[in-house]
Amino acid sequence: MRIAVCPGSFDPITLGHLNVIERAGVMFDRVIVALAVNASKSVLLPPDQRRALVASAVSGMGQVEVAVVPGLLVEFCRQVGATAVVKGLRSGADLDAELPMALMNRHLSGIETVFIPADPAVTHISSSMVKDIARHGGPVDDLVPAGVGQAVRAAVLAARPHDH
Repeated sequence: MRIAVCPGSFDPITLGHLNVIERAGVMFDRVIVALAVNASKSVLLPPDQRRALVASAVSGMGQVEVAVVPGLLVEFCRQVGATAVVKGLRSGADLDAELPMALMNRHLSGIETVFIPADPAVTHISSSMVKDIARHGGPVDDLVPAGVGQAVRAAVLAARPHDH
């Protein structure tokens, strides 16, 4: 069985992420969407909520599951028997950021990284842009899976300083 891990913070999951996950599902028998928990990274949505939103978004994909990864990605890959890490690329800048991690993962564990170029229809979508648009009251529902826009808007409102 060919198992791939598709890691990310998914804060929030977008249609771009979903496109990469769906395409990985064609190439691998099992895809584990690995929610990275990075204490040094500021996130809008708590891990449990991100996990639930991702699980809902991939619920129709039988070979896809979701897991939270608290430690090193390569250790998680070893535990689940993954043969590859799958990452989506929107641009050369993404490759510049991802390539050193891919090489280090291979150095540490021998696991290969498979890069999937983003579909042109979703190349412009990023989690940070979705959050920024939501913070300014703009529409995000056409950038994210069902239910995610509402969760992002609620988190943005909750994070705003309240007037007394």
